[in-house]
Amino acid sequence: MTTPPSPGKHSATEHDPDTPLDESPAGGWGSLRGVARIFGESDTSSRALGILSTLNKPKGVMCSSCAWAKPAEPHTFEFCENGAKATLWELDERRADPDFFDARSLTDLRTWHDHDLEKAGRLTTPMRYDADADRYLPVSWDQAFAEIGRELKAMDPQEAVFYASGHAGLEASYLYALLARAMGHQNLPQSSNMCHETTSVNLQTFIGTPVGTCTLEDFDHCDAIFFFGQNTGTNSPRFLHTLKRAVERGCRIVTFNPLRERGSIEFVDPQDIAQMTIGAPTKISEAYYQVRPGGDIAVLVGLMKCVLAAENKAPGRVIDHTFIDSETVGYEQTALAVSAASWDEIEKHSGLTRAMIEEAAEIYIGAEKTIGIYGMGLTQHVNGWLNLGMLCNMLLMRGNIGRLGAGISPVRGHSNVQGQRTVGIGEKSAHMPAEKLRDLFGIEPPEEEGMNAVHACEGILDGRVKAMISLGGNLLRALPDRERMEHAWPKLRLTVHIATKLNRSHLVPGEVCYLLPCLGRTDQDIQETGLQAVSMEDSLSHIYGSLGQAEPPGPEVRSETAIVAGLAKATLPANPALKWDAWTGNYDLIRDLIAQTWPDKFADFNDRLFEPGGFYKGNPARERRWETQSGKAQFTKPTTLSALGEAPLGEDVMTLVTLRSNDQFNTTIYGFSDRLRGLEGSREVVLINRDEMARLGLEEGQEVALVCAVDDGVMRRVDGLTVTPYDLPPGCVAGYYPELNPLVPLGYHEKNSQTPAYKGAPVRIVAG
Repeated sequence: MTTPPSPGKHSATEHDPDTPLDESPAGGWGSLRGVARIFGESDTSSRALGILSTLNKPKGVMCSSCAWAKPAEPHTFEFCENGAKATLWELDERRADPDFFDARSLTDLRTWHDHDLEKAGRLTTPMRYDADADRYLPVSWDQAFAEIGRELKAMDPQEAVFYASGHAGLEASYLYALLARAMGHQNLPQSSNMCHETTSVNLQTFIGTPVGTCTLEDFDHCDAIFFFGQNTGTNSPRFLHTLKRAVERGCRIVTFNPLRERGSIEFVDPQDIAQMTIGAPTKISEAYYQVRPGGDIAVLVGLMKCVLAAENKAPGRVIDHTFIDSETVGYEQTALAVSAASWDEIEKHSGLTRAMIEEAAEIYIGAEKTIGIYGMGLTQHVNGWLNLGMLCNMLLMRGNIGRLGAGISPVRGHSNVQGQRTVGIGEKSAHMPAEKLRDLFGIEPPEEEGMNAVHACEGILDGRVKAMISLGGNLLRALPDRERMEHAWPKLRLTVHIATKLNRSHLVPGEVCYLLPCLGRTDQDIQETGLQAVSMEDSLSHIYGSLGQAEPPGPEVRSETAIVAGLAKATLPANPALKWDAWTGNYDLIRDLIAQTWPDKFADFNDRLFEPGGFYKGNPARERRWETQSGKAQFTKPTTLSALGEAPLGEDVMTLVTLRSNDQFNTTIYGFSDRLRGLEGSREVVLINRDEMARLGLEEGQEVALVCAVDDGVMRRVDGLTVTPYDLPPGCVAGYYPELNPLVPLGYHEKNSQTPAYKGAPVRIVAG
């Protein structure tokens, strides 16, 4: 385990005044200006205002941005800056049509910035890549389906991979998962593989559910909220309304994050006229600690030590022994390991003092009901499983899972990334019950487990994978080890992209490559039986229907459901139980299938589709039904105090944290403002604190490269980065995702889920 550098002059609780800072709160006028800028830059019709007014409301459009919950009693404007940007971006009236592609080769387009590629506008026509012309050329849907079907039928099913981003609704996702299994494989990686798969795999082990246990109601009753590695202001701004209400009724919020993010510090509600004009911002976090990257295990072990010490002073008044004895296993071994951890080691790895951790522990101990919130700062580490295990431990010690006002709550990034898993998109047989597939469709599903994203990439590198079908997303841009993957990608026999806009992945074609335009969430989806609704699941396990309202960008643009059905008809042998045409014509029929497949979660699906606030599909751990191997919640013994794993040694080795900006959603770059961090302009930067700059002999504005410090025989390097002083803990640097993805090895990932370690990769800075 690497020994962290000495703290230097860095303060873990106060901002360094000599580095960039935006002093304005999250929300407020800055948020309104951000929306106005995107509106002004977008070639968008007046219809956009009407759609925004219905966003996240019953029988309106469900936002395609984050997965935060939609309340039963929505605000007048139930959208945030990010949601408005995503909606306006999709409603842009610019068109990447056949004339656009006729004028530009893929070689030319590769010189464009990611922002400019998407800004070219909506895709309108199915296209096939022509290698001789180095261009996408228009084709008919019949031709596209026929050739794709021929290619898939000609290969072993295990040679095909069906990837899905979090965009597609539950209806298309169910059919996509069914198509893969009917074809004979379960190679169904999903965008969750790059972010919250640590949750899906490990939370199941610890408490018997792959998702969080909280609902919106819990935030009305909790006494404390502990945040770990989640940037609410940038990634899920609507959550700030919930936090504001909690604080105003007395809830105490504690945050641990390497960066001091504005949304976790203070917030002004843009819909509160008094607060916008004469009122003071709402202080969100009562205590904020800049933990070192990878130091969350140490923090949580320290918090648990404090709980044990308080229990020793007041036996029976701090730890919930009744809950532990009846509902959990592994407590004694865990308590012994926590007691044995030294404060010197905890301070060294966390970057925090014992007094800071004790201060935070006092808040936890004083709260009857606590919610643990986390984001990718906890999951994207080699030892992300142990990060999550320690957070579960802390909550379990005081019975804070399975009761009102308490629980564990990962905040998902994409609007339906959780829901796609629920309806079968996943590489395991458990993701879609085999007996249901036999009963409903007469198919014999594959027994062999499929590939997740990392396994699929390994298959592309070694030649086992021959086809990559992408239902949305920008997979090649989102992957780790991107240069290696971009080099291997053209060797694929078949690549198919189902997309709304052009992105970087579309510019690296396989031998046969198709670009198929699909409807967006805002578009009207009119099929044989009329206007269709699609549905999605939020982070808190509620299901919502969504009705598009905008005119589609062209007559040839098809829904994701129709495209998946078209691919299925061209690929699979005839089967009267697989009613692709009927399902395309009426999505109610697909929802009936989902309800038949999972009757405990989706009973009366169609009747509940537009229920205000969504309908809750349930969670066993919330009811203290532990669907684990032991039948009880599992305490986890800490085996290390660092989430970084066995990182390379050396005083020049720094821990890289990748970030999303305020002007970004996943790989979509709306602009070049990171307003909430006080950064503007280029994204080609490396952030580092001034003490570390001096230690390493670096100057502000100096151009440097970052080089991966993992010694596996592969050179990974990103050049042209500008040294930018920023308030970060010692021993780490930060920069933007996806620009710095090439520095993270494909094999440097969380051990159980293979989630890439984007928040804790070892790098060196190379001057010149």
